[in-house]
Amino acid sequence: MKRFLKILRPAVSFLLIFTVLCGIVYTGAVTGIAQLIFPNKANGSIITVTLKDGTEKEIGSKLIAQEFTKPEYLIGRPSGTSNLSPTSKELKKIVEERIKWWHEFDPNNTADIPSDLIYASGSGVDPNISPAAAKYQVMRIAKVRSMDEDTVREIIDKYTTGSFLGVFGEPSVNVLKVNLALDGLL
Repeated sequence: MKRFLKILRPAVSFLLIFTVLCGIVYTGAVTGIAQLIFPNKANGSIITVTLKDGTEKEIGSKLIAQEFTKPEYLIGRPSGTSNLSPTSKELKKIVEERIKWWHEFDPNNTADIPSDLIYASGSGVDPNISPAAAKYQVMRIAKVRSMDEDTVREIIDKYTTGSFLGVFGEPSVNVLKVNLALDGLL
């Protein structure tokens, strides 16, 4: 029993010390530094808009997808993730359902549906879509809003970001920002 207590005491001590260091001190330091240097990003990159009555309203994060399903809005990637194999019958069924949904949602659009409108992202909350996926939706948005297609394209182009350093990643369109701009809030 003495030998057990001799081993247990240092183990419990180290557990407590590292719990305090890693769970409280480190976390507090990183959070504090982030709040000082990057307060907007540390707080979730929340988009705030000023309403017509002068009040400000937090709309959502530009880093986390918001779900839009009305025809007057740019629709983002499907939410949710999956560990299904690319050869899975279940994944094939999900993809077929999504394709069917798009054909019913926008029956006048006969173009090929971009893959990012059919497949969910790895995180399941990707706020961006490809420029091709955004341009696929221009005709529908313009028609429902009684807008010129070029105006919708200009808004999409304004909220399209290029590759990091021109090399890393792909160009992307922030769905929330485009929809806020379409509503005249940005």
